Formats: sequence, C-alpha cells, structure tokens
Amino acid sequence: MMRQKQGEEAIVSNMSEVENEEQNNDQQENQSMFSVKSFLWHGGSVWDAWFSCASNQVAQVLLTLPYSFSQLGMVSGIVLQVFYGIMGSWTAYLISVLYVEYRSRKEKENVNFKNHVIQWFEVLDGLLGKYWKALGLAFNCTFLLFGSVIQLIACASNIYYINDKLDKRTWTYIFGACCATTVFIPSFHNYRIWSFLGLGMTTYTAWYLAIAALVHGQVENVTHSGPTKLVLYFTGATNILYTFGGHAVTVEIMHAMWKPQKFKYIYLLATLYVFTLTIPSAAAVYWAFGDELLNHSNAFSLLPKNAFRDSAVILMLIHQFITFGFACTPLYFVWEKVIGMHDTKSICMRALARLPVVIPIWFLAIIFPFFGPINSAVGALLVSFTVYIIPSLAHMLTYRKSSARQNAAEKPPFFMPSWTAMYVINAFVVVWVLVVGFGFGGWASMTNFIKQIDTFGLFAKCYQCKPPVVAAAPPPHSHPPSLHH
Repeated sequence: MMRQKQGEEAIVSNMSEVENEEQNNDQQENQSMFSVKSFLWHGGSVWDAWFSCASNQVAQVLLTLPYSFSQLGMVSGIVLQVFYGIMGSWTAYLISVLYVEYRSRKEKENVNFKNHVIQWFEVLDGLLGKYWKALGLAFNCTFLLFGSVIQLIACASNIYYINDKLDKRTWTYIFGACCATTVFIPSFHNYRIWSFLGLGMTTYTAWYLAIAALVHGQVENVTHSGPTKLVLYFTGATNILYTFGGHAVTVEIMHAMWKPQKFKYIYLLATLYVFTLTIPSAAAVYWAFGDELLNHSNAFSLLPKNAFRDSAVILMLIHQFITFGFACTPLYFVWEKVIGMHDTKSICMRALARLPVVIPIWFLAIIFPFFGPINSAVGALLVSFTVYIIPSLAHMLTYRKSSARQNAAEKPPFFMPSWTAMYVINAFVVVWVLVVGFGFGGWASMTNFIKQIDTFGLFAKCYQCKPPVVAAAPPPHSHPPSLHH
C-alpha cells in the first residue's frame, strides 16, 4: 500500500510539473506576440505546426502532379489524391499518438527533454526496442536524404526556365551552395516565418498553374489517353503516395510545439487545404496539355514564359530552399547525436558540424538529375514503409496487450468505436501499401527510373532541356547574293 501510495504521489507530482510547464508555455506563447524576434523566429503554436505541415507537404511535387495525371488519367488522379491524403493523415495521427505515449512514459521516469529533440527512431526504440529503432532510422534517414536531393534537382530544373544560359547541372552546383546555409537554422522552432511564407508561395504557384492552363486553353489536337500502361499507371500512383507522405518530420514538428498533444488533427486539416492546391492545378494543366505531359515531368516547361510564370518559378525556388531545410534538419539532428554535438548551444559550431550532411546530397543531385521519376521511386521504396507501413505496425504492436490499451496516454479517437476498429484500419493500410505501393509501385517506378538512366545517362548535363538551335549551314559552292543599289 505504501509503495502504491508513493507511486500515485509521484504521478501527481509529475502531472503538476507538466501543468506548470504548460502554464509557462502559455505565458511564453502570449509573450511571443509582443516580441518581434519571437514572432518571426521562435514558433511553437498550433498554427505554426499547421503551417509547417501544409508547407512541407507540397513543394516541387506540385509541379509533377500534372505529369502523374497524364499517367493515371483524370479520374484516377483525383480519387488517388483524396485516398492517399486521408490515409496519410491517418498514419500521421498514429505517429502523433505514439509520440505522446513515448513522451508520457519517459516523463514518468523523470527524463528531461529540454535540450534534446525527440525523433521518430527514438520513439520506436522506447516503445518497441532496438530493432525497430534501426528500421525507423534506416528508412527515415534514406527518405529524408533523397527528399533533400529532389529539392536540389527541382531548384535547378525550375531556374532553367528563367535563365537557360547555364545548364541544369551548373545550377545544381549553385543551389547546393545556397541550400547549405540551412545548417544555421537550429530547429523547427525557428521555421515560423519560413513556413508561413512557404505556404503563401505554394498557394500562388498552384493557382498560377490552374489559371494559366485555363487561359492558355487546350493545345491543338489534345489527347487524354491515360491510363495506357500499367508501368505508367503505378508510377503515377506512387508519386501521389509520395505527395501525401511528407510526415517523415512529424515528430520533430510535434516536439517543436509548446503543447504536442494538440497535434492530433493538424495534419488532416493541412491536407484538406493542400487538396485545394493540388487537385485544381493538376486537373487544369492535364486538361490543357494532355499527353504532352508524359514527356514533361515539370509543368513549368509547357506554360508560356511571362512575368506570372517567372514569379511562380522564383517563389517555388525560395520555397524549395525552405523544404530542403525541412528535410535536412532531422538529418542534422541525427548526425549531431552521432558525433556528440546535439547539446552544443553555439549555432556556429553546430553549423560547422552539420556541413558533412549536405555534401552527399549535393553529389546525388548531380548523379540523378531527373526528379519526376525519383519522386515515384522514393514513394514506392521509402515512403511506403516510412510513412504508412511502419507507423501502422508500430501502433498495433505497442497496444497489442490489454494493459497497454488500458493505460494508453491517448485513447481511440471519438469517431472510432473501438481498438478493434483501429486494428482493422491499420491492417488494411499495411496490406494495401505493401501490395499496391511497394509491390506494383516499386516495380513500375524502378522500371521507369532505369529507363531514364538508359535514355539520359548518369550525370546528365541538362535533363529534358530543349536541344540547342543550330544555324543551317550554307550549301556548298554557294556565292553571296549580289547587292543591288
């Protein structure tokens, strides 16, 4: 009885500490509105998390969705966006539940996270053991690595439509150096203004694509033959799987919140907003250009050059810089923990320590300069496990025992009748993504990816660039025309 009483007192004490911390966070949240530095730099509110999720979900993939529609056809393109958007929101919810469970267990053990950013692989380690930690670390880091690579390739691809005096490979060198400056951004607390601006830029670009395509009208003899081949169909489907699989950074965004428990439905609300950007823009561009998109993975390449398009390109470039930082920051954290620099308070020391992470990303962007096919390959082979399969399996295993379900920090949501229903949905997600996403999608995307390598080769200098215009040579033995006065 005495031991039980002491245990209850410890829990009450811990809860009071959490309440005090929440009160301090409320004060911090209120004070932040009166501090310019905090307003621009130090964010941790629900709105900050919403902007981070929505901004991180759509970047360069906005430009490849019309390409996916040409592979899938209009109906499948819209249906799969809604389907994978809802499925992605569900697994983001599962990740948030597991984070809260892990943190509540650790805080009962008086573990302090003041100078430590919790990451997904640590949640898996704490709840399921070292093998799950290794699995989560491998998939998450590889996904984020290639996500960063895609941003660099997309930067070079986009700027080329404004200035084609330099080839795309040279632009990749330049933007690699620019994106390396993200090493100076300490954590997701410091993305407040960037997330807000990033979403504004994406919103402009999405509506520019939709309106410009409608104003342009359909090209002559336009055809909408998709879907025509299984390889193309599943390549497009996995690109959409990738679109709504941007929550490899969910745990880091949650940890940056003053009240992580409020994250539950933020990802769903962000996804609903993203639908208003992705569906109209992809549908309008596909309506206007049809099968021409099969050879143009970047929608900018088909739209006429004018001030509106150039503005959209520039805004997307800035946003891709922000998204590069989003994808790289968790990698920076992992690297800091490996070399023992994660607790260092000096921004310059941490920035210097982070630089080795950027170099392989830079190199891979130069080797594989085709970001449309890479999106699909990453979606099938990495996102399928990182974002959909592992969170669903982890949730099922964490709450497999009745004692774990009774003591769960988060109970099933109000719209879910029981734990059994949650198990059924999780099992469906695992089977669907394993068969359709990883199986068929992996086969199709790798077939398409290898085709791109065979067509253009590795280290392609200017992927999908227009051939240079060569002046016609004069016929042999020709004489210059005589001048008449």
